[in-house]
Amino acid sequence: MNNIEVTGGIKSQRDKVESMVQFCIEKLMPRMQTLDVDIRLKSINDANGYCTKLADTKNPREFDIEVDYKLSMRQILETVAHEMVHVKQYARNEMCDADNPSTNKTSWKSNSVCTKSTEYWDLPWEIEAHGREVGLFVRWAQANGYANTKWANV
Repeated sequence: MNNIEVTGGIKSQRDKVESMVQFCIEKLMPRMQTLDVDIRLKSINDANGYCTKLADTKNPREFDIEVDYKLSMRQILETVAHEMVHVKQYARNEMCDADNPSTNKTSWKSNSVCTKSTEYWDLPWEIEAHGREVGLFVRWAQANGYANTKWANV
């Protein structure tokens, strides 16, 4: 059974974030039952969010996600969806960090990508994550009765 823990922020944020994580697991990794995802809603100044795999193993299952709690509710949930795409990428071994971080290389679907010479918006894992975050949010909002709410703006 997957373990999801959300801390920080306020209760309504935590509840919606946990629901979004469960939704993303169901849509992106429906057969995975051993994920451990800790989400911290906290103040972040240089990004909307981060995803970190905790163990450098062949089949990572433990992840930390940080999301800026000062964002709008929609932005928080889209950021969670974006970071959950990264969880999927790591958990399904589509993306693997280099053995030696100083090489600035990341493996993406068995191809080596130089993160130093590739613009952020051209990184294939970011293209997928940005491409899926809105769709995941819209589907979650529709499935949970938020599609016509002011903050969802679907």
